[in-house]
Amino acid sequence: MSRHSDRYWLQQALSEAGKGWGLTSPNPMVGAVVVRDDRCLGRGYHRRAGGPHAEVLALAAAGQEAAGATLYVTLEPCSTYGRTPPCVDAIIKAGIRRVVIGCLDQNPAHNGRAVQILQEQGIEVLSGVCEQECLQLNEHFFWWISQNRPFVLLKMAMSLDGKIALPDGRSQWISGPEARRQVQRWRQLADAIMVGGDTARKDNPGLKVVEPADWPRQPQVFIWSSRALPEDLRLMRENAVPPRRVKPQTQEQWLSFLRELGQEGCNLLLLEGGGELAAAALAAGVVNKIAFFLAPKLLLGRDSIPVTGGCSVADLTQAIGIADLQVERTGQDLLLTGWCRNVYRNS
Repeated sequence: MSRHSDRYWLQQALSEAGKGWGLTSPNPMVGAVVVRDDRCLGRGYHRRAGGPHAEVLALAAAGQEAAGATLYVTLEPCSTYGRTPPCVDAIIKAGIRRVVIGCLDQNPAHNGRAVQILQEQGIEVLSGVCEQECLQLNEHFFWWISQNRPFVLLKMAMSLDGKIALPDGRSQWISGPEARRQVQRWRQLADAIMVGGDTARKDNPGLKVVEPADWPRQPQVFIWSSRALPEDLRLMRENAVPPRRVKPQTQEQWLSFLRELGQEGCNLLLLEGGGELAAAALAAGVVNKIAFFLAPKLLLGRDSIPVTGGCSVADLTQAIGIADLQVERTGQDLLLTGWCRNVYRNS
């Protein structure tokens, strides 16, 4: 009988965590499995803020068989009282012999605390298994918990020559259906979405999660504009909560706006264009990550609208570097993602 590795079972826990995609804010997504003798005894994932944690659900599914077993969990178990009791207490009470953790809690007040508590109780603890995958799953949450403001993801769709629209503003559709499905996934995860005023007027987007049709949680909508919007726009008619108009431009204004969102529990702000909004946020150093779709099309022309507006940098040394650039196929399009090196961090 073959034995699966710690990595295999941690990946099973990651699969569980992914079931909570977009449903747990302001909490992180967490998954857990209880295993003994290469057999899964129980699974669980965090379903909503205020609900039972993944570890508690997995232990409950395992029942008395959890005694002497190994618990695999994507995030270091909680060690303090919040809306629910600390998970370390449940782990100790269940008689778990060994705990394998994907990544430690990034909150400085909790980082490593559960590990110490469990070890003091004679429980073997191993951390850092599938660490990068676990960190990436909740990168927005870890940023919010450490910086007190939402993670900002900038999504843009452009032609191969860097254009997002024709001279008259028409842009539907530059990217393909697979790219648009990925945007729906990001909308599911986002607590808030922002779009430029010109994009709202010309593209008339709804900015809602429409896949699946019965999605229970819609992001708050912000319009980056100082001018009032026509009442017949879709985003004015279709959103239960009226969109808010804001127009931060300087870094100080952006940080003030983002900190206000952070206090409201907003983990992730999705910027969906257009070019002037993208340029303003990038120049202010508040964009954490870019997600640029490149469509196999050429729009040509100096008058076609470029992916970023505003003013160019004065020197190439001032260009915004992109770290950890990743490229993948999304249907016929390419998706480029990476971290902005100039993002402002609290000192």
